[in-house]
Amino acid sequence: MPETEEGARDASTANGVVLRRAGGADARDAADVWLRSFAAALPGVVRPHSDDAVRAWFRDVVVPRQETWVAEAGGDSGVVGVMVLDDDMLEQLYLDPDWRGRGLGDRFVALAKERRPRGLSLWTFQVNRPAHRFYERHGFVAAEYTDGGGNEEREPDVRYVWRP
Repeated sequence: MPETEEGARDASTANGVVLRRAGGADARDAADVWLRSFAAALPGVVRPHSDDAVRAWFRDVVVPRQETWVAEAGGDSGVVGVMVLDDDMLEQLYLDPDWRGRGLGDRFVALAKERRPRGLSLWTFQVNRPAHRFYERHGFVAAEYTDGGGNEEREPDVRYVWRP
């Protein structure tokens, strides 16, 4: 696929959903997906930042400074997923709750592996058992468990790694 910084697309469009590089105009929609997904998947985890602070973080830091991809569905759905890569870290992977189970996460992980063929690592909370199963199904292995002292939420977490 031809590579461009903004507007790059993956090789396939499945179920009417396109994966593409996020631009500045996508920051709010990507943040809103993150907020909805976090609330649905991690209801017991305290978020240390307000919704507006999360939106500002996406606008000022995530989208302009990190390799941010969105899943965009046709019609009125708009942005339904977000993935963020930073060096060899899969920093964020969140799907709109209504779009889970449709293969978008699988497509994002395949794209992440394509973009980082030498390997990836990521952190997820220990309480997020569905994420553990998802990443393990994609070849990630738990490498480190912590008490959460290194994250803002102070929630015990686990670092996963994938090596080809």
